[in-house]
Amino acid sequence: MRKKERALAIIQRLKKEYPDAGCTLDYDHAWKLLVSVRLAAQCTDARVNVVVEDLYAKYPDVNALAEASPEEIEAIVKPCGLGKSKARDISACMRILRDEYDGRVPDDFDKLLKLPGVGRKSANLIMGDVFGKPAIVTDTHCIRLTNRMGLVDGIKEPKKVEMALWKIIPPEEGSDFCHRLVYHGREVCTARTKPFCDKCCLSDVCKKVGVES
Repeated sequence: MRKKERALAIIQRLKKEYPDAGCTLDYDHAWKLLVSVRLAAQCTDARVNVVVEDLYAKYPDVNALAEASPEEIEAIVKPCGLGKSKARDISACMRILRDEYDGRVPDDFDKLLKLPGVGRKSANLIMGDVFGKPAIVTDTHCIRLTNRMGLVDGIKEPKKVEMALWKIIPPEEGSDFCHRLVYHGREVCTARTKPFCDKCCLSDVCKKVGVES
């Protein structure tokens, strides 16, 4: 089975298995997703969703958060880990949104990448979830599962995985496909235990590359 053929089969299976899969970070404005995805580095989405409640209660919009000092932000987001660097990036990012984009998150990938603390993964998440544009979010689940499934060949570097997937994943499917990989990676194709291949909906199309990794 060729990679593109395998990819299409996997996409269809995961659609049936996780029809309502979406971003697991809570947000109702683009700038909030920008904040949350920065806090989610080396932290669970569940913890981020709890912590940002206090952050947004005190700083309810871009201007308010831009006015806050990094130290004030850090005091709230510290439970997410790496509090100092995350607070510094969030503060700088909100000031740029306020001063250069009239408080709005730009819908341009390259402009997103220039924001403090925003890498390709974060930019793709925002492009896909907020603006509905083609996106591939290469988080740890995506990298692990696509290697196991045989969609990429022993590639661990996020940008290289992203580039490889662009060649075989239809652009309109990329964002939802990556969300479904997160669900599947948590429930079935796990990292900390041996994958539950016996109950996997992909068992007959998965190449099972490096299942012990």
